[in-house]
Amino acid sequence: MTRNSHTDDEPTDEQPRTDDGEPSDTKRASSELRSDGGESNTVRRTSSELRSDGGTDAAGADEAVLDPWGSSTVADYRKLFEQFGIEEFDDVLPAVPNPHYLMRRGVIFGHRDYSPVAEAMRNDEPFASLSGFMPTGDPHIGHKMVFDEIIWHQEQGADAYALIADLEAHAARELSWSEIDEHAESYILSLLALGFDPEEGELYRQSDNRELQDLAFELGAETNFSELQAIYDFDGETDVSHMQSVVTQMADILYPQLEEPKPTVIPVGPDQDPHMRLARDLAARMRYFGVTEAFASFEAEAVERTLLGQAYDAREAYAEDPEMPRCVEAADYLREHEPAPADARESVAEKLDNAGKEPIRPRTRIFDRNATDEAFEALIEAVDGEKRVYDEHVDAFDLDHAEADELARQVELDTGGYGFLPPSSIYHRFMTGLTGGKMSSSIPASHISLLDDPEEGYDKVKAATTGGRATAEEQREKGGKADECPVYELYAYLLSGDDDEFAEEVYEECVGGERLCGGCKEQAAELMEAFLEEHQEKRAEWEDKLDELDIDLDSHRTRG
Repeated sequence: MTRNSHTDDEPTDEQPRTDDGEPSDTKRASSELRSDGGESNTVRRTSSELRSDGGTDAAGADEAVLDPWGSSTVADYRKLFEQFGIEEFDDVLPAVPNPHYLMRRGVIFGHRDYSPVAEAMRNDEPFASLSGFMPTGDPHIGHKMVFDEIIWHQEQGADAYALIADLEAHAARELSWSEIDEHAESYILSLLALGFDPEEGELYRQSDNRELQDLAFELGAETNFSELQAIYDFDGETDVSHMQSVVTQMADILYPQLEEPKPTVIPVGPDQDPHMRLARDLAARMRYFGVTEAFASFEAEAVERTLLGQAYDAREAYAEDPEMPRCVEAADYLREHEPAPADARESVAEKLDNAGKEPIRPRTRIFDRNATDEAFEALIEAVDGEKRVYDEHVDAFDLDHAEADELARQVELDTGGYGFLPPSSIYHRFMTGLTGGKMSSSIPASHISLLDDPEEGYDKVKAATTGGRATAEEQREKGGKADECPVYELYAYLLSGDDDEFAEEVYEECVGGERLCGGCKEQAAELMEAFLEEHQEKRAEWEDKLDELDIDLDSHRTRG
């Protein structure tokens, strides 16, 4: 069989959006694969259920800006669904076995393609979870959410990975290696104290992981400056190490699949979504093959394939022989009966005219992205049943999309490729600072470090802003504003733990006027003090065992 000259470079819907009409500031993101607890919007609750509606937190708020390098603010989480295609987590929640309380309460509000992860969980199949931490300061209660998400996935059977983004911290934040080492150890200790199992999971530093760096090199061959410029707002002043750190982060996201392709979830804040879009696109670019629906030998874009499908479905109305509708017949039909979109209709009709009397027949197309000659020949041999072979693709008439995709992946793996699955992600809400507004590491009173003295944690909670009324009498009459209260957030995100009943009780008593702010803060302060005491005791226990871990916490670098 001969390969006729043809390309079918199928664009994916995961490509970074550089020309789709988004405002330019929504294309920016940081090269940080982490959650910094950032700024916040309060979790909304209803009296009947402890849930979030993903709803509005600021009327008339500006469009969402995803910029972890700066100070991201998401005033209305629903805009993330509309502007960036993030899916609502509520839609996938029923499919998640034993969901984490952050999922049940709507703190985890969105996802990209989490269904394969949930399916792997349900079927006891391999899957992975990974997130990374920029060691720029002490870990705090905002980071705890990500720690908890990694640990929960590990408990559900995931291969769990936690990384220290030290190359990134040095390149993007200009931290010295001694500072990085100090903070890296602190992050690792808190992760272990919260329950990460290092024997079942993997801890690593970017700078020490040669496999990771090799993968980053390969991914760099599929990435160019103009793309990074569009996504991250890089310019002529951006140093090369900073750009390289982005590609290293993409390698982090795909690293769990080096041994075998498997569903992989990355828990992050929504400001990190541009990274996920780029990583999903790079996963596709690295594949040897792509799979699409097709109806004729020529290449077609997604909207054109939709029109071809409509023409095929309507063949009884125009074809002389409906069992074998001809391309020229379909062209006439589309020009007469499909009014929009006009440009796509005309372009596909012209392709149909050029194909002449070739019959329209549905088939599954497996096209060459990066395949070696050996891999393409192996693909031809592997496709059973009726097929047509062209220069850059094989059309299979007896395989559906899922079967073709799995076959193509197996051929790729057998011939030296990666076979990456697109990585998934889940997104949690930012926490509100204890002083109201954003949580900031530069404002100690706004956040609680996991290293704070327990008494200091107590005092910070006692001094926190609340959603209470001006007077106790008004509070009893009108109820408190739990939806706007940083202290209630502490209950929902951390202090209630897995006890939904307790979290809902606090909410109901607040909005019902039974709970006053003084007593509520006292209870929260005592719980925070107890949490910090226990956490730091566990950190101390792990500190004595750090030498047993398969991670070097000393960088052995002296410059910078």
